Amino acid sequence: MYYVGIDIGSTAAKAIVLSENKKEIIHSLLMPTGWNSKETSSKILNWLEERGINLTNSKITATGYGRVSVPYADKVITEITCHGKGALYLNEDDCTIIDIGGQDTKIITLQGGVVSNFIMNDKCSAGTGRFLEIMANTLGVSLTEIFDLARNGKETVISSMCTVFAESEVISLIGSGSAKEDIACGIVNSVVNKVYTLCGKHNTDSKSYFLTGGFCDSEYMRQQLSEKLQRPVVSNPMARYAGAIGAALLAK
Repeated sequence: MYYVGIDIGSTAAKAIVLSENKKEIIHSLLMPTGWNSKETSSKILNWLEERGINLTNSKITATGYGRVSVPYADKVITEITCHGKGALYLNEDDCTIIDIGGQDTKIITLQGGVVSNFIMNDKCSAGTGRFLEIMANTLGVSLTEIFDLARNGKETVISSMCTVFAESEVISLIGSGSAKEDIACGIVNSVVNKVYTLCGKHNTDSKSYFLTGGFCDSEYMRQQLSEKLQRPVVSNPMARYAGAIGAALLAK
């Protein structure tokens, strides 16, 4: 029996296949969600079948933004629960999870191996992956490049809380001749400050944080968050799959 977790987020879809004892990750998939979550879920099913995994020899749990678009799932679970379970699998200890997703940011605290509290940002995309993606496009660089630029820049304050107005600020800074490195530094720190504020509202006293989501492999993002929170922020190469891993672990 295979245990499958499918996490269809707003921008990226992830799938994880665990062995029968749920200790080994056999397969992993990362793909853009695209405009149609049902179409994405069909592609994931085809991917599973190509690997000999079908609806009779597996248990499938769906989570994430598009979890209701996986008609063949045996179970549907919220991403808060799945991220908590997946982060514990990867980190092996209680912590506070920082999940910077495409359209939202979640702060989730684990105590005794279970979710004890969580908070999400409001509906504005500021402080999310989408915000960074828009700002990178405005600067004409990739998401990887914006972190490289920020590392060599001096902070320029991006004061707007709204993504649209923040983009206008960036365009004005470009027009005034500000260094691209300085603007990139201001953009990344804008996200860090919003995460810091959200952690403050969450009122956690965790000794450590675990970063999940698409920026889990950004050393610069982890460094900036650690400095701002004055706590170590760690991650794992598989942390972007935390939701899918948790979903697979919860499959029965």
